[in-house]
Amino acid sequence: MSFFDTVRIAFRALLKNKMRAVLTIIGVVIGIAAVTTIVSIGQGASKLVSGEFEALGTNVILVFPGQTRRGGARQSGAPTLTTSDAESIGTECPAVLAASPIVGTAGQVIFGNENWNPKQMQGVGQDYLTVRNWDLEAGGFFSNSDIESNAKVCVIGQTLIPKLFRTVNPMDEMIRVNNVPFRVIGILSKKGANMVGDDQDDVVLMPHTTVRKRLNGSPLDNVGLIMVSARGTNQMGEAASQIESLLYERHEVGPSEEPDFSVQDTTEIAATLGIITGTLTLMLSAIAGISLLVGGVGIMNIMLVSVTERTREIGIRMALGARGRDILRQFLIESVVLSCIGGAIGLLLGTGASMCANVLINMYKPGTDWPMIVSIPAAFVAMGFAAAVGVFFGYYPARRASKLDPIDALRYE
Repeated sequence: MSFFDTVRIAFRALLKNKMRAVLTIIGVVIGIAAVTTIVSIGQGASKLVSGEFEALGTNVILVFPGQTRRGGARQSGAPTLTTSDAESIGTECPAVLAASPIVGTAGQVIFGNENWNPKQMQGVGQDYLTVRNWDLEAGGFFSNSDIESNAKVCVIGQTLIPKLFRTVNPMDEMIRVNNVPFRVIGILSKKGANMVGDDQDDVVLMPHTTVRKRLNGSPLDNVGLIMVSARGTNQMGEAASQIESLLYERHEVGPSEEPDFSVQDTTEIAATLGIITGTLTLMLSAIAGISLLVGGVGIMNIMLVSVTERTREIGIRMALGARGRDILRQFLIESVVLSCIGGAIGLLLGTGASMCANVLINMYKPGTDWPMIVSIPAAFVAMGFAAAVGVFFGYYPARRASKLDPIDALRYE
């Protein structure tokens, strides 16, 4: 008997019991759909994380203040980084492309009769756009002379245009930031929302000296953060080491003392988050894969029932010349077909569920733009696994059918 005849007979047997076949594949459908959905969401999360760190800037290193030392005792709360630290990092570290101090503030921005409270109001250095890899849509950025003179100039994000200016061109207009007048000299290009849904375009950038002295009223030269851009991805580690060595020397940190700053490489943070999301995806996929095993047991159970019900049929076929391997092949094909049909339906349902989850996530966090990813290799692996489930759990019933004695089978009632 040819292979195609065996396939035809297997399909005919399955079509005789449509309801049984449908109930048999439900477990496989659920398993493949669950795995596909979880893998898609997990890969989307990984891509979103990597994209967010790319949007943060080019090869960014973050330098955070730590605890101050007074009389040998450590005290938290007072920043330990200064503007001169940022300038030294930018000029004395060969692996560093640019560095910018960051001074945060908060408050209300007013233009005419309109007012708005931006999510981010920051004082930054002249190299901030280089560090963040952020372009200007219009106008320019503040210069070193603006920083030295505490100039009341600002650059705004895209979100502020419809909120404050509506149809008015913001360029060279005067706005009030906490009742201090500022002139708009530039407009940032659109950046979009970050991975937690916060609008990165809802921002006002000003010279850090202006924010510190005119808005915060601080006589100190401290900054809340220093953002640094390395010259290349392969120089991130070298740049971080140079920054640490420089600040150890500038802050006079002894060999046995804890530094009053911390240096964090964003690529390491991104890699760690990638490992976490990958591990969670793998664990959840393994849990979802258990339903595949349940579906496989269901296939084995139904095939055993089918062998029992079709004992006389098997005996007649053997009496007419069918060999044991023909019977084995027929029942294996039936179980594999059931698994593959279940896998295909599960793959479609999983893709649909992934799309729905993507829409719901983006609706819950507007502007997040959670990526929709359906991995083709993962789809092939899922279908292959479904076929393997059919072979594994269908082999015992198929072998049992092939070993039946023709005479005993013909006598079976």
